[in-house]
Amino acid sequence: MNIRHEIITDRSKANILRIVNYIGEDAEQFKILVHLFLHDEEHISQRAIWAMAHSTGRHPQLIFPHLQQLLTYLQTGKPHDAGKRNIVKILSEIVIPEHLQGQVLDICFNYLLSMQEAIAVRSFSMQVVFNISRNEPDLLRELAAVIEEQMPYGSAGYRSRGRNILRAIHKILMEKE
Repeated sequence: MNIRHEIITDRSKANILRIVNYIGEDAEQFKILVHLFLHDEEHISQRAIWAMAHSTGRHPQLIFPHLQQLLTYLQTGKPHDAGKRNIVKILSEIVIPEHLQGQVLDICFNYLLSMQEAIAVRSFSMQVVFNISRNEPDLLRELAAVIEEQMPYGSAGYRSRGRNILRAIHKILMEKE
């Protein structure tokens, strides 16, 4: 299968899932998706990251060799919304390696604090920060303060995720006291 050709010819979810099934656990085929995402035209890049998110959902190990590239993309490039949304979604679903946690926290806290970011990017960022901060009471308190401050301005989805994370934060903090 020529992944780029398939991405160009059909932009349906069914086609993305067909590509994901073709890739399976094949790290070399997944690497092609990463390359298309980082180096191709924006419409191809958007579909490639969509497929990457689905592939990572099934086979999380595929993303780890590429995490630093994706974080660099978020920090230095002009990431399109689909790229940001799907990368942060991926980050919310995996265990971030310890050596990248500080960098990921910086990125996601910045997204969370920016009212200009898309709601999905901010909501996924909230989840990432929570996941990394579970064992850090000071970070959990800071996250709770940010969520509480932004709740009145968030969408229904943002408020729902915020309430769930605030409950989890309060539970964790109560257990630690």
